[in-house]
Amino acid sequence: MKHFQAVRYALQSPWGPMTLAATDSALVWTGFVGQKHAPDTSAWPLSRDNPVLRQTAEQLQQYFAAERTVFALPLDLRSGTAFQQAVWHSLLAITAGSTQTYGVVSEAIGRPKAVRAVGAAIGRNPISIIVPCHRVVGSTGALTGYAGGVERKHALLHLEGVL
Repeated sequence: MKHFQAVRYALQSPWGPMTLAATDSALVWTGFVGQKHAPDTSAWPLSRDNPVLRQTAEQLQQYFAAERTVFALPLDLRSGTAFQQAVWHSLLAITAGSTQTYGVVSEAIGRPKAVRAVGAAIGRNPISIIVPCHRVVGSTGALTGYAGGVERKHALLHLEGVL
């Protein structure tokens, strides 16, 4: 992850602790503690005053309570390569209660033969849940891969009424 002047916030989710991180203007990270590809946020100061983090925590709590399906937050996805950013932006079009395959995501970004690269980019999504990588499934509908753990992917899709 590229260097940000970010602050962090700890949030308890129904599936374990999460870390949220933001600059003054946008969210740069949400993820479960111990998740694959997580940046080392320990040097980032804790903040309860950052308005982006407060808004993110509030909207995630609403999501966990099944009171919200769409997030309205400023996102900064510049930490990835141009390819990764294209993949992450395409994920934002997958609505709650639905899934797409890695192949469909590959086609959506104009790279139909890049299915494995799309999978790798999805695995490095810096803003879990809000950029809904958990809504991407294997070609057979199997719940393949999730940096936060397949059991969490299952739980998130269950919350959204997919499973």
